[in-house]
Amino acid sequence: MSTYNQIFGIKVTAVTSNPSNPIKGQVWFNTTDAAMRYQSVTTSGAWASGGNLATARGGIGGAGTQTSGLAFGGNPVPTNGNKTEEYDGTSWTAGGNLGTARYLGIGGAGTQTSAAAFGGSTGTANVGVTEEYDGTSWTAGGTMATARGRLAGCGTQTSALAFGGVGPPPTGATEEYNGTSWTAGGTMATARYALGGAGTQTSALVFGGFTNPPAAPSAATEEYDGTSWTSGGNLGTARYGLAGAGTQTSALGFGGAPPVSGTAATEAYNGTSWTADTSMATARLYLGGCGTQTSALAFGAYPGSAATEEFTGAGLPTTKNITAS
Repeated sequence: MSTYNQIFGIKVTAVTSNPSNPIKGQVWFNTTDAAMRYQSVTTSGAWASGGNLATARGGIGGAGTQTSGLAFGGNPVPTNGNKTEEYDGTSWTAGGNLGTARYLGIGGAGTQTSAAAFGGSTGTANVGVTEEYDGTSWTAGGTMATARGRLAGCGTQTSALAFGGVGPPPTGATEEYNGTSWTAGGTMATARYALGGAGTQTSALVFGGFTNPPAAPSAATEEYDGTSWTSGGNLGTARYGLAGAGTQTSALGFGGAPPVSGTAATEAYNGTSWTADTSMATARLYLGGCGTQTSALAFGAYPGSAATEEFTGAGLPTTKNITAS
């Protein structure tokens, strides 16, 4: 009778507990529960149409969840740059206007009733302005040390992270917010703008973006531990102007460019590598995003889209038992 090793040509490792971050195709024997296991891939997720924004726009900021989302700012400014809308899982309704109208990659953090918006462009200059939302109105917060547009953000209103962007030039600068003021954090290895982000202030993820020089979209991923950035697995498709959702070890990246008009491509991250998932119905660039890897929200796009899509599930590796037939 042939052994497993003879058939597959690999060694099965015996462990007392399942690996914390196994890769697709990995096989092991758990001696604690006497079970052979392998890392498989689940069925891919799916995008479905949601309620349209009341105001079509791109370069928009986002925060919150799929059923309690927040969209703010957008182009053109000042016409649409101060508008805020709130999503309840079905439709968008008007919220309080931003004090400073802006667009092009506004950093966002927090929830629908406790959000922070920072950075962006007024159309004539990039700014470091921060505003805080309480579910009704925006009030001024501390100003970032580095004024910038096309940045990314994550975290909460009182523990936010801002990273990347363009001043000009492109920057890798990171700043941490405590609800009152910003302080410098670790600098990214790759300076870039129009990038995607996810996670928290002490466990963040950055991916994609545009570098100059060289002038090119990036596939680079970096992970933040609250002090410094380290390299993660590259995106399958290098792109900029994309949106993100989720955490450092369970993220979703969607949309962006090239091409110039945007892409519908979606990728899921497991803390080590990106896996292609189901594409959005609408290709888009400079869109807004929020939520989790398994329950994300995509809305708006440049030069002016009102379309909203909801993502459910993700085609990431999952642990399964090997049983005798």
